Amino acid sequence: VQLQASGGGLVQAGGSLRLSCTASGHVSDRAEMGMGWFRQAPGKEREFVASISGSGTNPQYSDSAKGRFIVSRERRRNTAYLEMNSLNAEDTAVYFCAATNPWGVATMSSHSYYYWGQGTQVTVSS
Repeated sequence: VQLQASGGGLVQAGGSLRLSCTASGHVSDRAEMGMGWFRQAPGKEREFVASISGSGTNPQYSDSAKGRFIVSRERRRNTAYLEMNSLNAEDTAVYFCAATNPWGVATMSSHSYYYWGQGTQVTVSS
């Protein structure tokens, strides 16, 4: 299974970006996988941003993402999105998408996820 993240880029503070993540390979569209978003800023550890269950319910957010980011997915396609609004310089990081095993539970812990994408850079200029 491969995860492909896209949608990163350079944006001014206050702007918005929408990240996408699609799972492909040996995975059935019917095998619902919990999906999560993490990010890693230079010199910092990877941190949780948001997650959503395989059925598209139970979205979870980090405190910094609450009220600004929205996680969603296309059910049965193992494609997830992260809509990021009101971006600020502290959001600058490489954003990674991750997926659980089929029917796995998406949590705030990176240990819940078995598959990881390559990351997409988000840079917010102030």
